[in-house]
Amino acid sequence: MTEKKLTLSVVTADVGGLVGHVSGHPDILDTARERLHHAREKGVLCDSTVLRCGDDVALVMTHRGGVNNRKTHELAWNTVVACREAAEELKLHTASGVFHKDAFNGTVRGLGPGVAEMEFVERASEPVVILMINKATSGPFNLPLYKVFADPFNTAGLILDAAMLEGFSFKVVDLASGSSIMLSTPKETHPLLALIGSTSRYIVSEVMRNSDYEVCAAVSAQKISKAPGSMTRQSEPAAIVRCHTGFPAVGEVMEAFAFPHLVRGWLSGAHNGPLMPVPFYEANPTRFDGPPRAIAAGFQVSDGRLIGPHDMFDDPSFDETRRLAGQITEYMRRHGPFEPHRQSEIDLESTNLPHIVEMIRDRFTKQ
Repeated sequence: MTEKKLTLSVVTADVGGLVGHVSGHPDILDTARERLHHAREKGVLCDSTVLRCGDDVALVMTHRGGVNNRKTHELAWNTVVACREAAEELKLHTASGVFHKDAFNGTVRGLGPGVAEMEFVERASEPVVILMINKATSGPFNLPLYKVFADPFNTAGLILDAAMLEGFSFKVVDLASGSSIMLSTPKETHPLLALIGSTSRYIVSEVMRNSDYEVCAAVSAQKISKAPGSMTRQSEPAAIVRCHTGFPAVGEVMEAFAFPHLVRGWLSGAHNGPLMPVPFYEANPTRFDGPPRAIAAGFQVSDGRLIGPHDMFDDPSFDETRRLAGQITEYMRRHGPFEPHRQSEIDLESTNLPHIVEMIRDRFTKQ
């Protein structure tokens, strides 16, 4: 008899920050936990937990409903709405966006929250790492996932583990058109890099093992459709990565974040800055609403239960990475409103910059 698959779903949302965009209020986290606990009691979920990075909340859920399950997505949506309502009662700062109950149409995708999901049969040992990033918009996982699944200088298993010798395939989403493409490494490494280096447009959304097409990683790669009277925003990024036994080891996944690469986001989502890997208790970005932060929660999945989380970045070996990120932060901030700290004009179309330019357009004269 075929063993029934388990679904691991991670839904993230910016529901309201305690002071500004810095952190999350305990009442908000309790609201999310209570909703998910009730769903477990009703048998909708196998297990659940709630994570926080900055002012973003992540609902981590295991269930048997499969990817894009309506009941699970409705639960996540109602929980996010309840958290937003609790934040409004506390007058917490919230980003603009649509969070009305009647907006749900069967899926959370495209409504604001980010969604990363995967379905798999549990192995004898099933370690997973769930990563959350705050103060970053599109593509912050492109470089780390490339390093984890395609760079032997990061992942020794690519040349030492027979189960990984055939490489991995990356599903890349084009945010401009909504289409996607699957590229196989190492054969198509160069076309892959040609795309995912453009993090404002091309996003790695999934990684599969070439030998058997087993899912290895899933990323939230949704873009919110622009609503009347509001700005287009990128959903909060999160990723799920399975580790060991034919996949990269936990240590190889973590190694990819030892370099604080530049990501898009920071203040108002309009700047570039270093991604700083931090323990849970340091995921409170305050300098210029940043710099961008990443947390990593490690779990052992056992019969649908989430054993953990273990705080993966709570490790002094990342101190030098954090120190370098601080130095890069200082350097980038000295640019003020100039590129490359501020993103290019074409990447700021969802901000108020076009409105400002329009205000003075008729004052331009030909030279």
